[in-house]
Amino acid sequence: MSKKGLLIVLSGPSGSGKGTVLRELLKEEENIFLSVSATTRSPRPGEENGVHYFFLSREEFEAEIANDGMLEHACYCENYYGTPKKPVFDRCDNGQDVILEIEVQGAMQVLEKQKEAVSIFIMPPSLTELRERLIGRQTEDMETVERRLATALEEMKYAKQYDYIVVNDSIQEAVKDIKAILQAEKLKSGRMEEFLQTVAE
Repeated sequence: MSKKGLLIVLSGPSGSGKGTVLRELLKEEENIFLSVSATTRSPRPGEENGVHYFFLSREEFEAEIANDGMLEHACYCENYYGTPKKPVFDRCDNGQDVILEIEVQGAMQVLEKQKEAVSIFIMPPSLTELRERLIGRQTEDMETVERRLATALEEMKYAKQYDYIVVNDSIQEAVKDIKAILQAEKLKSGRMEEFLQTVAE
């Protein structure tokens, strides 16, 4: 059996429930880890370096970019955000699966570089349901909700570029679908080469 862990890219529009699905998946699967992003913004109260983010100076972050040390990165509101390669690859090399929960732009960067990555897009069952979920949060005004819906429509255009689409109609069913995807991926012949070699010897 392949000892190398999977690199998993998980995306989905705001309101798709990807965060809730991911939390449930991480509770059920001890060998799956959520990647920690890096940023140049200052830590907020209660945030710990290496737990919530890797907090880097602008110079450190730009050095990582120059040395090809980032799987993906972007600049928002004058701060860099990105995924450092080393912690992700170290876990994968140790046989642990690592999930990158990232926006579609970052996901496209990762999938361009890492052809072995498994990409999953979380979809809401319908636009009506997505709208109701966003309104149900009661954390934003209608103008913001409509703006999020417009963004969601743009993000969902990328869904067909992912390996798998999981429709989050039920959290438990969505988690079950993701677990089935990961199990199938581990049994692909390309990931079983090490095992095949041991049998053939």
